[in-house]
Amino acid sequence: MPPGKYGTQEEWEQDGDREIYMDFLLPTGIFLKFPVSRTDTIRNIKKMVWKNASREALFCGLGDPDLYVFTCINQTAEREELEEESRRISDVRPFMCVLRLVAREGDRSEKLTNAQISLLIGKGLHEFEAQKNHEVDEFRAKMRTFCEEKSLERQNLPWQRWMEYSFPCELEPCCSLATGGSSKSKHGKKLFVNVKFESSDESFMLQQDSQDLPVALMKSALKKKATVFRSVRQEPEDYTLQVNGRWEFIYGQHPLCQFKYIFSCMRNGQNPQLTMVRQCTISKYQEAQGRVCSQMYKTRSLSRPPPLPLKKLVVQAGLFHGSELLCKMMTSSEVTVCSEPLWDQRLEFDINVSDLPRMSRLCFALYAVIEKTKKPRGTKKKNKKADCPIAWVNTMVFDYKDQLKTGEFLLSMWPSVPDDKNDLLNPMGTVQKNPNVDSAAGLLIRFPNIRPHPLYYPPLEKVYLKLKEIMDNKNYTEFFEDEKELLWKLRIEVRDYFPECLSKLLLITKWNKREDVVQMVSLLKSWPELPAIQALELLDYSFPDPAVRYFTIRCLKKLSDNELLQYLIQLVQVLKYESYLDCDLTTFLLERALSNRRIGHFLFWHLKSEIHVASVSLRFGLILEAYCRGNIHHIKLLSKQNEALGKMKALSDIVKTGSQKMTVEDLKLCIRQESYLEALSDLLSPLNPSVILFEICADKCRFMDSKMKPLWLMYKNPLEQADMVGIIFKNGDDLRQDMLTLQMIQLMENLWKKEGLDLRDKLDQAIEEFTLSCAGYCVATYVLGIGDRHNDNIMIRETGQLFHIDFGHFLGNFKRKLGINRERVPFILTYDFVHVIQQGRTNNSEKFERFREYCEKAYKILCRNGTLFVNLFAMMKAAGLPELSSSKDIQYLKDSLALGKSEDEALKNFKVKFNEALRESWKTKVNWMMHSLAKDNRP
Repeated sequence: MPPGKYGTQEEWEQDGDREIYMDFLLPTGIFLKFPVSRTDTIRNIKKMVWKNASREALFCGLGDPDLYVFTCINQTAEREELEEESRRISDVRPFMCVLRLVAREGDRSEKLTNAQISLLIGKGLHEFEAQKNHEVDEFRAKMRTFCEEKSLERQNLPWQRWMEYSFPCELEPCCSLATGGSSKSKHGKKLFVNVKFESSDESFMLQQDSQDLPVALMKSALKKKATVFRSVRQEPEDYTLQVNGRWEFIYGQHPLCQFKYIFSCMRNGQNPQLTMVRQCTISKYQEAQGRVCSQMYKTRSLSRPPPLPLKKLVVQAGLFHGSELLCKMMTSSEVTVCSEPLWDQRLEFDINVSDLPRMSRLCFALYAVIEKTKKPRGTKKKNKKADCPIAWVNTMVFDYKDQLKTGEFLLSMWPSVPDDKNDLLNPMGTVQKNPNVDSAAGLLIRFPNIRPHPLYYPPLEKVYLKLKEIMDNKNYTEFFEDEKELLWKLRIEVRDYFPECLSKLLLITKWNKREDVVQMVSLLKSWPELPAIQALELLDYSFPDPAVRYFTIRCLKKLSDNELLQYLIQLVQVLKYESYLDCDLTTFLLERALSNRRIGHFLFWHLKSEIHVASVSLRFGLILEAYCRGNIHHIKLLSKQNEALGKMKALSDIVKTGSQKMTVEDLKLCIRQESYLEALSDLLSPLNPSVILFEICADKCRFMDSKMKPLWLMYKNPLEQADMVGIIFKNGDDLRQDMLTLQMIQLMENLWKKEGLDLRDKLDQAIEEFTLSCAGYCVATYVLGIGDRHNDNIMIRETGQLFHIDFGHFLGNFKRKLGINRERVPFILTYDFVHVIQQGRTNNSEKFERFREYCEKAYKILCRNGTLFVNLFAMMKAAGLPELSSSKDIQYLKDSLALGKSEDEALKNFKVKFNEALRESWKTKVNWMMHSLAKDNRP
């Protein structure tokens, strides 16, 4: 044959069934050559080989033909086993018209199946194996198991269920007829159906209501058959209806007129033609049904671009999620065109790894920069550059195991369409590599190792567990970047499942990004209202946005008057965080103050006490003015109190700064002056407007000998037969810290009572009163870190109630002397206390254990409300208290309340502290002794 024509593509593409000479290599070493028809099948050619080989030597060395298979080099230059012997040789088109006969190896059935699939999909399965890719291998194995299980399940279905799978009903959306149909065959009318039985030429014309179900039609057909042929009537469950000449069946719980075929017949005035098919026939279909084949598709061939004056090569890269570009695309530097261009360049995308969606894909485009020369028009112009797309390729950022890719990857690229210059990247394209590696451009990329260990995209379960961990941890004040990103991504879930953790979401919101701000503000509109106690923390300076503060005030409106009074001192302090005078908080406080005078009273004095502070003088002064204008009748009462306080301050100054040593008698003499008597009598107590300070008793008044010489003033009320009322006036010390501590102790008491634990004023016996109040004292002073716990500051009433005075030191700020910590126990629990608790008996452990249980129960109640205490203290940072000026000062409270720990862990820690206080009580005795000595030696 002529050179270059022997078995080439042109030979196979010729028309007709003319013969073509082929070479055959046998396993015995014999070479055969004979003509075959181009339409012959592999099976027929094998028979011819055996016939021709029978006349050659060593034929006896050949076995049964089924033990052998032909192999060839196919049109893609790959070795192929021709297991599918029904194929024609013209379809195989072996290279150089050579077939080699080899002994079969392995499972023939398996190989035959693989060959059929390869032929069907147009891709050899061996190509998948050649990938040497774990992801490919695992996916194939998994999907094969899954599909084979489904196939087995399907074959085991009852025949009716199998019908639903194989021949689903073709139904109209509804069973009404289209407009314009015959008036005689409208919906709900009778229709005539021609029904015959399989394997029978006889048929029956039956009249049926169009609304009847198929089973009714089958009953009519069986009844007609039994009547005509006088046969035993059969059951309709053994049959189904098939449309004549179609693989379409009429069955199920649908009206006849809803089936597309019958609907069409009725609309066109025709009679449906149906066949009654037995169940056994359907079962045979079920057994014989093979695999469902997918339609093959041809990929549009891409023409190669014409030669262009290529100057430089550039790589463009982009991160996509579906069609969405996740961040700005990156472009490499330009390199000279060559066979192996090298960029060696780092492309860094403006997106955090934690922001990457699971299905992120990295898209690359290789293009050339060409010069476009334009003729000058009068002036000289520079050449313009144009981009010529060459190839593209996509790859997933995460692998099939959810692991972030690392290391080098060689990506075989796909050819680009030269005319498509608008979108160089092709995110819609496949993420598979081009299998034609010999003719494809290869792009070598390397994913960096971000961390020493593999990074996985977290499953939703782990994500929600992490979210719950963050939400449940009450001690969270600082967040890692990945935690911030997680909270922001799941902000909807935070709203729906953890609305009480709004503050955490607000803390991680990027308020310098307008888009995030808009989303957060929009989310607040649908945020469930928080309990007022939880909303208090949102008034901190960390949450200045007006939408947040508006939301907070909306929540605070649910506070009762008593609850508002409980937190009023904090609400006044956070007024300092407001940026504008007119704000929601100011309006809220004035509204409530004007609705409840008691609230107005304390609001007035809280504001008044800091009117001298320059930074808030204007704001507080304006609010006070507004309140007074809204409550004229209250002005007189407040003025009287203010006048009395002025006189008390004057008395205190006289006592402290007199040129001569002031005596108690001198104080009494001053008070008896008319101006003092008038000013100090007939007023409401600033500490409690319900208490009337009717008449001051000068003879009962005195001052104390401590540094600030506090005044001890006594009042009597002739309208009441009760004891006299005493007040202590101290000038020169900031008592807001004492007020805060007393407020916390009052709050603790309220919480204990809500839990059914009343630790004061409810027991008759003094010892029991002492035991319960001592439990409250121990827990409260430990949690608040009360300092200066010497014997002069611990008091006891005649009822047995123990209480503490002077809260000048708290939050663990204990006194030190010569660098030595004088207070070395968590709380005061001396053996003197224990002696009283055990009723003077050393063996009365039952009483002491009950005391311990009281302490533990009280502590657990406080821990459950730990966030409230922390928030209230945090709101007081604006007060400028020396021992409460920053977040660090509140850490003691977080530690003592064991925020972030479980109740069991917190209780375990408290038990350790309890035992320590009891064991080290001798140190308390020493401290008290040193205090008494210092006091006695005071000049």
